[in-house]
Order: sequence, then C-alpha cells, then structure tokens
Amino acid sequence: MTVMSYLGAIGAAQREAMEADERVIIFGEDVEANVYGTMGGKSRADKGDFLQMFGSNRIRNTPISEEVMVGTAAGAAMTGLRPIVDLSYSTFLYMAMDQFINQVAKSRYMFGGQASLPVVFRSAMFYGLSTAAHHSDRPYPMFMNMPGLKIMAPASPTDAKGLLRTAIDMDDPVMSFEACMLWGMKEEVEDGSFHIPFGVARTVKTGSDVTIVAISSAVPAAVQAATKLEAEGISVEIIDPRTLVPFDWETVLNSVAKTGRLVVADPANRTCGAAAEVSAMVAEKAFDSLKAPIIRVTTPDTHIPFSPALEKQLYPNADTIAAAVRKVTGTSRKA
Repeated sequence: MTVMSYLGAIGAAQREAMEADERVIIFGEDVEANVYGTMGGKSRADKGDFLQMFGSNRIRNTPISEEVMVGTAAGAAMTGLRPIVDLSYSTFLYMAMDQFINQVAKSRYMFGGQASLPVVFRSAMFYGLSTAAHHSDRPYPMFMNMPGLKIMAPASPTDAKGLLRTAIDMDDPVMSFEACMLWGMKEEVEDGSFHIPFGVARTVKTGSDVTIVAISSAVPAAVQAATKLEAEGISVEIIDPRTLVPFDWETVLNSVAKTGRLVVADPANRTCGAAAEVSAMVAEKAFDSLKAPIIRVTTPDTHIPFSPALEKQLYPNADTIAAAVRKVTGTSRKA
C-alpha cells in the first residue's frame, strides 16, 4: 500500500494504462507541461514527466476548442486509439455538447454496433473555490439523461485510481467528474494496477437507522455528519454510488429496506439532479420500506456567486446533512 493523494492516484492510473497499452493517448490544453495541464500553477496530475516517458505522439496539446477535442477523441477512438481527454473545468463541457450528445453517445447505436468509442473524458468540478458562475457547475446530472454515456464521480483516491483504470479499458465512452475540493485527500492505495467495476457502490459505513446516499464531495461530509450523529445515538449507513451510470440500485434499495429512511446528499443542483433520480427510484421500488419521507440535501437552483462567504453556504456539508438525518429520524439535536 502507498499513501496517495486523489490527484496522485489519477496520475498513477494514467501512467499504468499507458504502460500497459500503447493505444492509450492523452491530449488536451497544455498537457505537455505535466500531462494534466497547469491551472494557475497547480498541477492537475502526477508530477512525473509523461512527455519524456511516452513521447509527443501520445501526449499532445490541443487548441482551446472543446468541440474539436471531443470530436477528435471520438474519431480517434473509433479508429483504434484509446484517448484520455483533459477538458479542464466541467463547465467547459457545454462548448462540445453537440459532439457529446450526437456523436459520442450515439455512434455505437447509429452504426449498429460496428463502432466502439473507448474514450475517457475527464473534467474537474471547481466548485467551492470562488471561481464564480462560469467555472463552478456540477453538470453530471444532465449527462445522466443521455443513453450511451457512462459516468463516474470518485470520492476517494482509491476509487479515483481503480475506476479510472476500468474506464480506460472500457469500449464505451466514459465521463469522469472529479471534485477539486477532494484533490488533496490522501489515503493508502493498493500498489500496482487494479480495477474497480462500474455499477458497484461502496458502503462507506454500515448503520441501522438511516441511509445516506452521498455523491462526490458529499461523501466525506456525510462521514463527518455520521460521526456527530453516532454521538447522539443515531446509526447511519453511508452509500457512495461511485458511478452514476450504471447505478447500483440493488445496494441502495437493500440499505433502505434495512433502515427505512433515506437522505440523499448531492452537490449538484436540486431540480432534475442525481438526488432527484435516487429519490424517485427509492420511492418507486421501496416505498413500503420507508418510515419517513425522503430528504434531499442539494445545492439550490442558483448560479454560484464569486463571494466565498456566499458560496460556502450552498453545498451539502456535515451540518446540513446531519440536520436532514435528525429530521428524517424525528430527533432533535442534543445539547
């Protein structure tokens, strides 16, 4: 086991994949600098010199054009390569929506299965860092709505590495949404190459009174909330879906059947978000198990302000998650 940061684990997964398969390439804006570019001087990947290790044929800078990057990746994937594309801020994905929706997501279907698209699109969700409305979105729910795309949202270094290795080896397009506020998280990560399957949730903590389904940066916040709640006599089970498409409904439904209560913590916006889909599915499939209404802890339907004081209040945190659990269990905070 080796202690790795979230970013270090991503870099290790990319390096291992490139060493294992010469078809794996990386391209994006400024990636020749350090393989995942530099954003204000902050490295977004492993500090190793990927350009020296793998050469300029496999590590390539691109113009500042997301539409070009995504379209090029689709074509490269259909003709035999396995691209990893650095798309920087997640809000920049909007510039390439036609390529994502009409080409990447639909090509295998439109060509009757004759084409596969083994490509990974990585983007960083820069929320919580005072980057204002143009740079702070968490747009994974809108891509969940489009058949043909797989979606991962790792919340730990281990998951970041294992899911990315799986994604790179897939023959389907994968979108990876990585929360920048998790970049500095460190933990012991298994040495060598390993894969974490898509569609298999992680039970972060077992409990008996309430289930919390937490997504991305809401996972560590839910863990903090659970620590507070345990001191109050409330037993919490925390489920991290890890991948949003495919989604591990079985684990969530089994947990709710056991606890009878559900809180969903999701840093995306409330309306039509991932939390809304989880809530709807549980209400549809496990209504008889529920002892109380489902509660969502999400970001309000508002654009993100530049002000750190204002922004900080918007996202799910340990206090808002704990308050939701107390409400769903019908308890009040003890002094």
